[in-house]
Amino acid sequence: MTAQPAVASEDAPTVPKPDTGAPTDAGSRNIRKAVFFPSAAGAVAIAIWALVWPSGFQGSMNSAFGWITQWLGWAYILLATGALVFVVYLAVSRYGKIRIGPDHSRPEFGMLTWTSMLFAAGIGTDLMYFAVSGPLTHYLAPPEGTAGTEDAARHASVFTIFHYGINGWALYTVMGIALGYFAYRRGMPLAVRSAVYPLLGKRIHGRAGDAIDVAAVLGTIFGVSASLGIGVVLINVGLEVIFGVAVGIPAQVVLVIVGVLVATLSAVSGIDRGIKRLSQANTFLAVALTVFVLFAGKTDYLLNALVMNIGDFVRFFPGMTMDTFAMGSPEAHAWLADWTVFFWAWWCAWAAFIGMFLARISRGRTIRQFVAGVLIIPFTYILMWVSIYGNSALEMVRSGNTDFGDLTVNNPEEGFFALLQQYPFFTFIAAAAGLTALLFYVTSADSAAMVMSTLTSKIDDPNDDGKRAPRVFWAVATGLLTIAMLSVGGVGALQQATVVMAIPAAIVIVLVMISLFKALREEGTLMSAARTSFPAALSGRDENANHQSWRSRLKRDVTFPTPAVADAFLYSTVVHALDDVAEELLKEGYCATVAVLPDEETPRAVIEIDCHDDERKLKFKYAVHSERFSTPEYARRRPSSDCTLSARLVVHLESGGQGYDVMGYTKPQLINDLLDNYERYLEFLRLDHLATASNRTGGRRTTA
Repeated sequence: MTAQPAVASEDAPTVPKPDTGAPTDAGSRNIRKAVFFPSAAGAVAIAIWALVWPSGFQGSMNSAFGWITQWLGWAYILLATGALVFVVYLAVSRYGKIRIGPDHSRPEFGMLTWTSMLFAAGIGTDLMYFAVSGPLTHYLAPPEGTAGTEDAARHASVFTIFHYGINGWALYTVMGIALGYFAYRRGMPLAVRSAVYPLLGKRIHGRAGDAIDVAAVLGTIFGVSASLGIGVVLINVGLEVIFGVAVGIPAQVVLVIVGVLVATLSAVSGIDRGIKRLSQANTFLAVALTVFVLFAGKTDYLLNALVMNIGDFVRFFPGMTMDTFAMGSPEAHAWLADWTVFFWAWWCAWAAFIGMFLARISRGRTIRQFVAGVLIIPFTYILMWVSIYGNSALEMVRSGNTDFGDLTVNNPEEGFFALLQQYPFFTFIAAAAGLTALLFYVTSADSAAMVMSTLTSKIDDPNDDGKRAPRVFWAVATGLLTIAMLSVGGVGALQQATVVMAIPAAIVIVLVMISLFKALREEGTLMSAARTSFPAALSGRDENANHQSWRSRLKRDVTFPTPAVADAFLYSTVVHALDDVAEELLKEGYCATVAVLPDEETPRAVIEIDCHDDERKLKFKYAVHSERFSTPEYARRRPSSDCTLSARLVVHLESGGQGYDVMGYTKPQLINDLLDNYERYLEFLRLDHLATASNRTGGRRTTA
């Protein structure tokens, strides 16, 4: 469940943003008190409760865990499956072409770099923990069938692959698409509350939005604490094997403190880049360790088992994804609660955290690319990891090493290093494994603190992060909560607390799915309006066809104006055209305003037209941006320094840059281009009105 630290994407170009009714405070990164204090108080209070009254806390968690798994376990299972169906539908539908960013945006990271980031997002200390203990537990204590049989062995690794598989990544995908879409395409803050704007409207700026962010923060801190707690226990075992450090709370507390200190150092000294490099080195170590196990063990068996696991996963998945063991034994119900329900709750708790990371690295990609990448790339690595380690462990037990199996089932944290002891160069590979686990722990603590700082701050620029002070606080709070859970009941207490505290996060995911679908459907209506509106050339409004000679048109095509020339045209002809339209609209009783923004890099002129919607504050915006670019060599007709930089006047709408240049257009041409786009928007409003009226009348179409 561990991802690398989130990285900042390139600065998004300034495009007209939707009017959400929120007060603007450019560059603000202040603490959002209504989110920070409730979530901080909740996390610290629970940690203190566990430390001061462990028996009472454990009893309450046991009761809550039992009630939730009995009455709401089906809801977690349904949500995980529903999220997968939802994102696959988005990818294959017309919405798959929509970009996570403006229409003109392109991915900041190349395919190889982006793939490696997604690849790294699937690696974590907890995967090292469960890759061995999971398959052996499912083999020796399966939910159904007879333990120790070939059938149990075939299901064992597949169960673990299933729990780390595409259902969980679908939950991450939902949050990643929503956060990226509303931040980079709709121009809203990179916050969970922004993802439910179509559903709640301006209420996201009040208590409803605060409650959503608090739920996301509490889910994140408990999900991260569970992962860090598992990592600490695993590292402690590695230290015992290598250096003889006793496994227990004292050593684990020291490890947590070390992780918090490193995360704090990163927050106050700005060593994020170093942490990222360590993360990349960590990925290399993890891959190298897996390759070693593959070739040092029974390579032919492991390769055959890998292919078999792929086939079994495809065969078993349809039945596994909705299996609630409704007719199963009490042991099957207990297995479901301890494994499937826990994992789906854990994925829900992590969804805001990883979703933000995925959004930050995916700006400019289409929804179809995003879904395919996030569902396939990390899962490919997880499939390889679990199959190699899990089948290596199964082969040992099936060959007669029952002591190893009993040890792993009863003490899961010891299974990974016990497996490595069967290979040559144990001291060396154990040290590499311990270092890998430690680095995963440190980078997780640092990046989680950064994300929670961002979620509890007012940040206008989606490329900014929270300030250092809240980042330090969240690093300390996460460490305190991890220590509290470990002192109460170890990994079991962390698992129970995660299932309980993930409920609000699961509710938020449902709201986000509804909200995202509503926003995409609205954009789909806008796309339909653009297709059905009458083209300018057919309606007789094409000025090039009627009033401009082909010689003038050709001259415009081969001319590359300097920024000064383009800006002068923008401030004169373009602004005058927009002013004329605004003046005419005012005469008709409409509110239209024109603004000129003389930015040094991208000066622009914008007209904004109110659409007089009683329920939503809708505005049409048409902007012309002066964009600089290097003059192509073929266009430099004379050696002169002032020819090396040219400018284009590009039209921008709500969805981003439209890609065409209006430099040299006459005023009538500019006005007609504006009206072409405005008429498409009016057609969108008409279609949206019909769809809304149809929904309100139970599907019966109404006519105005």
